[in-house]
Amino acid sequence: MPQNRRQETIYTIMMVIVMVYAMICYNIALETGSMKNFIFLAALSELPIMGVVGFILDTFIAAPLAKKAAFKLVTPDTDKPFLIILAISVLSIWLMCPMMSLAATILFKGGFHQETISTWIQTTVLNFPMAFFLQLFIAGPLVRVLFKRLIPNTK
Repeated sequence: MPQNRRQETIYTIMMVIVMVYAMICYNIALETGSMKNFIFLAALSELPIMGVVGFILDTFIAAPLAKKAAFKLVTPDTDKPFLIILAISVLSIWLMCPMMSLAATILFKGGFHQETISTWIQTTVLNFPMAFFLQLFIAGPLVRVLFKRLIPNTK
């Protein structure tokens, strides 16, 4: 895993691209009622803005808070790496999903209006299960493997 600030930045960029792109695809599929091939291309138009939002939120809010909370649950020196990764990942999802859902609600669902709060809550509730399973079973493992290959000599 990342061992310095440069590696942490590379890892975060990789994770944000994978998670944000997949979640955009998921949300477009929800909006259109089904998954279609055009969604893969359509999602690319939202990726730059949501990727920047995701990177900023993760770097400055979610990652520091998730690590701080995780290290109250697990001990890096004694617990297995799997438990540490799991704790950080779950807490990151718990923080990032509502924040990214709020950003998507404001940017892509009509901005601020009378129903903003209810739309945000609905978006978060619909996104949370997908974000959870995507992070734990697909994006997390994929990015860790790619990161280890891209940056040799990492744990």
